[in-house]
Amino acid sequence: MPAYVIVGMQWGDEGKGKIVDYLTKYAEIVVRHQGGNNAGHTVVVDGKQSILHLIPSGILHEGIVCIVGNGTVLDPAVVIDELDSLNAAGYATAGRLFFSDCAHVIMPYHKALDKAQERFRGKNRIGTTGRGIGPCYADKADRMGIRMGDLVNEAVFKEKLGAILEYKNGVLEKVLGETPLQFDEVFDEYRGYAGQLRPYVADAVKLVHDAVAADRRIIFEGAQGAMLDLDHGTYPYVTSSTTVSGGVCAGAGVGPTNVDGVIGIVKAYTTRVGEGPFPTELTDQVGEQLRREGNEFGATTGRPRRCGWFDAIQLRRAARLNGMTAIVMTKPDVLSIVDPIRICTAYNINGSVTHDFPTSLEALENAVPVYEDMPGWNEDISACRTWDDLPEKAQRYFERIEELLGVPVCTISVGPGREQTIERIDPFSISACGTMRGMTPEPA
Repeated sequence: MPAYVIVGMQWGDEGKGKIVDYLTKYAEIVVRHQGGNNAGHTVVVDGKQSILHLIPSGILHEGIVCIVGNGTVLDPAVVIDELDSLNAAGYATAGRLFFSDCAHVIMPYHKALDKAQERFRGKNRIGTTGRGIGPCYADKADRMGIRMGDLVNEAVFKEKLGAILEYKNGVLEKVLGETPLQFDEVFDEYRGYAGQLRPYVADAVKLVHDAVAADRRIIFEGAQGAMLDLDHGTYPYVTSSTTVSGGVCAGAGVGPTNVDGVIGIVKAYTTRVGEGPFPTELTDQVGEQLRREGNEFGATTGRPRRCGWFDAIQLRRAARLNGMTAIVMTKPDVLSIVDPIRICTAYNINGSVTHDFPTSLEALENAVPVYEDMPGWNEDISACRTWDDLPEKAQRYFERIEELLGVPVCTISVGPGREQTIERIDPFSISACGTMRGMTPEPA
């Protein structure tokens, strides 16, 4: 059975939570491989909304095994809150949810450093959530991290915390002017978390490879979006982990030969949270309409999302970075209020037209989008359940996106509910070496 990676293809908030939940009916295991609780997935099942920050969306399906891989960073308090909420709602987690013993733990000093560093940046702030994600990943790279396996071993945790906290307090107090943390308070708090999480901690790599060996269908679920990737995104306005599909190899401990395809989640328009360049951003009434109709407010932070037109230049770059084999389109129902609908097909940068996404932040900040207008369909499509139910103008919009990106639109989400989904082509039928891979993007 195949294994597929599900990746957001823009700046996050593409609706991955709903899509992972929907596609889980075809899977047996769902693996989260990067990110932390700076992301939120909102899923609506039978009219009931669930917001997940760390636990894979597949947990809402009975019997599905969910694994949080070594590439993630975990805030124990947030994890426990999610566990309590899921169990209270009737979603049993014991025996089918596991956290990698190699995943790193977000500590109180990470959150304190995150907020202090963001204040220190002033006008150059990145727009972090202040949840300690970046400092935790920094400690991982600096070989100063505490992992889940350390947390649930009290003697090891005590020794590591003592050594690390002394250093972190020095930075907080002497460099950033913050109040130092007390060892006993932190130790006692996290020892309590360890007692609750110990039954869930496991060798996640072994679990994943046992599933591969048993030929079980796996979905690898990412957080954020491709353009927030630490290496390939709009640096420094990015997240602290590898969000592109290649990150699954390190973040879940699998080789590239174990991945059969990449399903890209693409919003029918574009949004972004936080700072950073955004060529197609709309700061007018249309942008406000999209924000209001699309409920474009962060599931984790509540922050309003910046809204703009569909950007084919950005998405072509993301398709290349991820080896995207299939598109799942989300939120075209929001565009029912807009006519005409615009697609960015090129950038004009200092008088020169380009069809390539620039790697220079300065060039991207100066990019003026070149638009192609398409007629709006001006009718509610949220009740459509088949391709033929869609208005012809909506069909043409999706076909135009296929032409521009060279990747088929397989599934279309027309609302937040699990049932509000159109299956046009089975995305799991298109592999990295499948026949439909021969599609090529429209020439520049």
